[in-house]
Amino acid sequence: MAPKIEKWHELAEKELKRSPDTIVWNTPEGIEVKPLYTAEDLEGIGHLDSLPGMKPFVRGPRATMYAGRPWTIRQYAGFSTAEESNAFYRKALAAGQQGISVAFDLATHRGYDSDHPRVVGDVGKAGVAIDSVEDMKILFDGIPLDQVSVSMTMNGAVIPILANFIVAGEEQGVPREKLSGTIQNDILKEFMVRNTYIYPPEPSMRIVADIIEYTAKEMPKFNSISISGYHIHEAGATLVQELAFTLADGREYVRAALKKGLNVDDFAGRLSFFFAIGMNFFMEISKLRAARLLWTRVMEEFEPKKPSSLMLRTHCQTSGVSLQEQDPYNNIIRTAFEAMSAVLGGTQSLHTNSFDEAIALPTEFSARIARNTQLILQHETGVTKVVDPLAGSYYIESLTKELADKAWALMEEIEAMGGMTRAVMSGLPKRMIEEAAIRKQAAIDRGETVIVGVNKYRPDNEEEVPILEIDNTAVRQAQVARLEKVKRQRDPKRVEAALAALEQVARSGEGNLLEAAVEAARHRATVGEISDALRRAFNENVATPVIVEKVYSGSYADDPEYQTVVDRLRGVAEKLKEKPRVMIAKLGQDGHDRGAKVIASAFHDIGFEVLAGPLFQTPEEAADMAIASKVHVVGASSLAAGHKTLVPQLIEELKKRGAENVIVVCGGVIPRQDYEFLYQQGVAAIFGPGSNVLECARTVLDLLEGRRRND
Repeated sequence: MAPKIEKWHELAEKELKRSPDTIVWNTPEGIEVKPLYTAEDLEGIGHLDSLPGMKPFVRGPRATMYAGRPWTIRQYAGFSTAEESNAFYRKALAAGQQGISVAFDLATHRGYDSDHPRVVGDVGKAGVAIDSVEDMKILFDGIPLDQVSVSMTMNGAVIPILANFIVAGEEQGVPREKLSGTIQNDILKEFMVRNTYIYPPEPSMRIVADIIEYTAKEMPKFNSISISGYHIHEAGATLVQELAFTLADGREYVRAALKKGLNVDDFAGRLSFFFAIGMNFFMEISKLRAARLLWTRVMEEFEPKKPSSLMLRTHCQTSGVSLQEQDPYNNIIRTAFEAMSAVLGGTQSLHTNSFDEAIALPTEFSARIARNTQLILQHETGVTKVVDPLAGSYYIESLTKELADKAWALMEEIEAMGGMTRAVMSGLPKRMIEEAAIRKQAAIDRGETVIVGVNKYRPDNEEEVPILEIDNTAVRQAQVARLEKVKRQRDPKRVEAALAALEQVARSGEGNLLEAAVEAARHRATVGEISDALRRAFNENVATPVIVEKVYSGSYADDPEYQTVVDRLRGVAEKLKEKPRVMIAKLGQDGHDRGAKVIASAFHDIGFEVLAGPLFQTPEEAADMAIASKVHVVGASSLAAGHKTLVPQLIEELKKRGAENVIVVCGGVIPRQDYEFLYQQGVAAIFGPGSNVLECARTVLDLLEGRRRND
């Protein structure tokens, strides 16, 4: 140890009354963070002499970065109807937003038209409903698509949505070669975490490759894929897992495009990435720098000729999971820190979440605060004046190397399995992410991870926040009416012929799926009809839920509070003469299942008999399963604003079947303003964001004992 370091150790020990080595922090990624970093920690780091805009791009993909041009300010938004969303986009663009990011409703994500019986509670919730070209034309009315870039978060129904966008541009007078923006088109991530898939992995990968091929030839300004770590992060992954799985996905997509006969330099420059930015400030900065370093390493395998083909460009979004229902104005502060982290890490565009998104869709007021957070960063803080201002920091550079090394090791493990498609099909990434999510929840429940206003420093009184309310019934009726009009006015023979041609392309493996879908969209084939043509050729993907065991309980060891709940459950089981059975239900088309998976795993460890229902159930299907399995409790998980429609329907279906004694509870993103309505409908308990799992278990045991006493 150098003399200066020894002297610091002496001083630190006097202040701490113990060795500074005892305050080392071990991150969830397994990185040991010391209280002091020095020049010694930079020894052996190979990227220190790199420059912005030059390989390996650790310091940024462009030479001048924000000093030449600031990042693009985006807001991810979709409000029920195309008309309302259009009005929001136009106001936002006038107020300083520089690009549009479209959020679609869940019916659209899953390739259903608004009149489909499976999506009664989902139309217009959590995004905009798009059924045809006519909706897409309204969505971008008055917005010049040759001047404004459009990002669309779409994966499952990516073929019909991109086809509709292309035709809407044509009919606005903008040829496809002038359209700019990004389509997410990242299906491997959907199989890991987000779950808005439609078709099995292999035909889904063909869709990805066909879109890369079509856009490379026809849409030179359009990014064919946004390889997304965002949802991996939000599902509970560590930052190492987010890096490794995202970049391994990207490697797989490059290989799929090369199999189409494309030259790597023809499409590599149009690949983009999308990362989440959470609350570990310095780690998130380092994550973006490590991502660029590793992507250069990946792309060198394919021997491109253009330097730009080695370059990782990324959009970032502040974390939705870090937003809390309790004391929600704290979320403004969280988002500001996350935005600063993304900028110091070198993002090319950024979306800042609104503070009320842990409760409901953002209001105009909250969206303005989120947008202004970025405007203040750009214009008032001076962060745009210097390229990569943290370069050379002992801590940042060390973290960058640590993250890169650990992520690369995991990527090599995936390679040994045969690549990311095979890894996804094996279930390994999904299982690793779920285990990480459960550990995070246990750390919060135990108070080891402090969330201000949630498990520490809670306010005496919860302040009610105004929310945006969507009338799902009215939206659906309007969508169905427009859909019927479209079908009346189109030529049915041309539609039928175009859909048959699309299905033949899908079955034969010859031709380009997007090209055939564009022709179908021109004739006003709907999103659902185009998706159904592909369903007939490819079939649907059906996943079987798996409960992760012994991770939540392993985090508690011999904790007396945990053991008290376990012992109490045993007592309830003795009274019932059987283990209490709980079914975790995911109703509607909401594929977000982090909360449901955590609850299922934790309740199983505590001692409940847990039935994990499949994704995308209707209330009727959930009621039938609950009765057939003789469950005592159904826990409905809702994160997509369908609770006021779907949960009352579930209760009604149970009553119709004579099972009104089954206790129904629900959890997820549910505004407090809706609690009383749900209680009146028969919901026994509601667990909002930030709920402690042990408290949830105690409440369920209370309900079981209360029901027993009333019998």
